[in-house]
Amino acid sequence: MFVKLKSALVVGIDAKLVDVEVDSARGLPSVSVIGLAQGAAKESKDRAIHTLSNNSVKLPPRKITINLAPADIKKQGSSFDLPIALGLARISGVKMITDGYLFVSELSLDGKLRSVNGIFPIGVFAKQNNLKLVVSKENEKEGALSGAETYGFEDFLEVVNFLSGKLEKNPYVLDIGRIQNNRNSYDVDFSDIKGQVKAKRAALIAACGFHNMLLVGPPGVGKSMIAKRLPTILSSMDESEMLETTKIYSVAGMLNDEHPIITQRPFRSPHSTSSDVSMIGGGINASPGEVTLAHNGILFLDEFPEFKRNVLEVLRQPMEDGYITVSRASAKITYPSKFMLVAAMNPCKCGYYGSKKKECSCTIAQIKQYRSKVSGPILDRIDIQVNVYEVDYEEMINDEISDSFSSNRMKEIVESVYDIQKKRFRTDNISYNAQMSEKHLRLYCKLDKASNEFLKLAMERFGFSARSYSKILKIARTIADIEKSETVKPSHIKEAISYRVLDWDV
Repeated sequence: MFVKLKSALVVGIDAKLVDVEVDSARGLPSVSVIGLAQGAAKESKDRAIHTLSNNSVKLPPRKITINLAPADIKKQGSSFDLPIALGLARISGVKMITDGYLFVSELSLDGKLRSVNGIFPIGVFAKQNNLKLVVSKENEKEGALSGAETYGFEDFLEVVNFLSGKLEKNPYVLDIGRIQNNRNSYDVDFSDIKGQVKAKRAALIAACGFHNMLLVGPPGVGKSMIAKRLPTILSSMDESEMLETTKIYSVAGMLNDEHPIITQRPFRSPHSTSSDVSMIGGGINASPGEVTLAHNGILFLDEFPEFKRNVLEVLRQPMEDGYITVSRASAKITYPSKFMLVAAMNPCKCGYYGSKKKECSCTIAQIKQYRSKVSGPILDRIDIQVNVYEVDYEEMINDEISDSFSSNRMKEIVESVYDIQKKRFRTDNISYNAQMSEKHLRLYCKLDKASNEFLKLAMERFGFSARSYSKILKIARTIADIEKSETVKPSHIKEAISYRVLDWDV
């Protein structure tokens, strides 16, 4: 007897169909799994056999072969437990209808259904292919969020009764609108930051064009406060961005009842002791790393020079390409990684070089050694670089300055600039000015004679690289968009240049 059920496997952040084929033939009684099953997937037959035994289903004394097709893709994880058990039950004489369903769940030995990671992308796949999704009770909300018709069950026997018509059950219904209504609630605001007009202006420009940003200044001046308030002014995610970001967090097993779908742009802040594997992804199953978890959001690296040199260097490729390829012995997976890098650092080891209030205790050699931890190539890839100084007492008590830079006001500007960029790049595969290629720069960043002359002088004076030239044009384009100007003017170029020159010469 031959039966076939449908399941799925997550590769990267997308699901692929896996046919679970079960066949019985004459021969010595045995159960074997073929189809490049690895690790937990190969053990699925044992969990399935015990589940059947503990639910009074007796296997026929025949040679049983389970094939996970296609056979050229490695099958890992425990998500095939349920379809394998159902296939074995069918060849054992249990009558049920399995056509039109996609089954994904781990089984305990007594038949309880357990949750697995990656249900959201599998649900998206099921919806696209008009399949009903059968999962554990713990996974049904995540499956329903994908839009698929989802049925969640507590145990194996409940699934069998449902498929055989003995149990009636309605698909799980979820109020997605209520979840999305809470998407923009934050406990912090830019008005909390006293003074720092230039730094807040730089943050506004960075948020508008999705530019990378570096904040340099003594301890306690508000670098981290600025970075942590950036999510409050970023443009709201559209449906495709929410879908893609939720897929990533589903694969990483980071969705829960409190955050069943990602509606706010991610803000990731790994510790300075993080390894390169945790940053770019990897491990046994080539799991997504911080650069992928920050996709469509912010990757904040506080105490920037304290990160290991190799950890910072691995950021170069995803910063340029917007994706990262994780190659391991078991898999080679490409993850998206379009993030805004926001970094903060002190100007020296003691932190007080250039401070008006405290004297720096570092030698020139120590200062240079500390700054050398951040390589030139990495620094060159950071669009906006701004010094953050101590705030005077008058600025600290001036609420008018703070109120003029409230998150609500800044977000309104960001949203209007985002609309401009969306119209500009409607035929391109980009969304923000920071993502422009040389082709886009020629089209949208044409300079007049005065702007060209000024930029030429700055290039010669500060020794800017060709990459810096492109970064200046991109920043100037964003500044022009903020001012609703169709052309890039000399004033926009001048301001853009000011964000490429740090005041930290020794």
